[in-house]
Amino acid sequence: MLEIQGPGGDWGVLPILGHLGPVPVPAYEVLVSLAVLAAAGLLLHDTRDRPRSGRVIAIAGAALIGGGLAAKLAEWAVEPTTTAALGWRTLAGGRTILGGLLGGTLAVLAVKRWLGIRGRHGNLLAAPVALGLAIGRLGCFLRGCCYGTSTSLPWGVDFGDGVLRHPAQLYETAFFVVAFVTLRLVRPRVTAPGRLFSGLMVAYFTFRFFEEFLRAGARLPVGLTVYQLLAAAGLALFLGREMLHARGSHPEELANA
Repeated sequence: MLEIQGPGGDWGVLPILGHLGPVPVPAYEVLVSLAVLAAAGLLLHDTRDRPRSGRVIAIAGAALIGGGLAAKLAEWAVEPTTTAALGWRTLAGGRTILGGLLGGTLAVLAVKRWLGIRGRHGNLLAAPVALGLAIGRLGCFLRGCCYGTSTSLPWGVDFGDGVLRHPAQLYETAFFVVAFVTLRLVRPRVTAPGRLFSGLMVAYFTFRFFEEFLRAGARLPVGLTVYQLLAAAGLALFLGREMLHARGSHPEELANA
């Protein structure tokens, strides 16, 4: 199942918000645009008292570009047949948050190494990322992508086929809202550089691994989905990084939080 594409037709809770003349206004694209703007605005607000050395801009740019490309490439790799059938429409669709987070992280590491940027700046990015993903998942809900398996629970949602399903998108929105509030509350007390972003990623990859059991989609012979394997890889990556930094950290690095 594509993370972005539903079956089409009337699928989705509110895939079209309205019309500007004859032009439809798609809910997903609007919410994703708002998510990017909100995340960027919060990052600018949180760095307003810092010198504009270009480091934060370079890191944020790497995360955005690398994450966007990896999100699309990962989805194409996971669902090659379905994305090929979509043709040109897959340019706007066909992306996965898991691939985006992993790709964005690797892009940031590569850019930091290339530019010789020392220190970790993840504490600045954690809350903006959580805010953006919380808003973006609302777009998924309205469009009807990333839907869950059938359920008899009272909050089940019919996305267009008469079957009540887990609103997996709203589960993720709730997760990121809680994460965002938590990050804003604990940030003044966290001095270890990069710890907040790593904590967010560890929490999300763990959450996503188990949430996949409630999502519709193909299963591997072992009973897991490809996305669970990606979540496990992300969890290993961030836990491993934190272990390495814990072993090699120095007191002066705390100033780079």
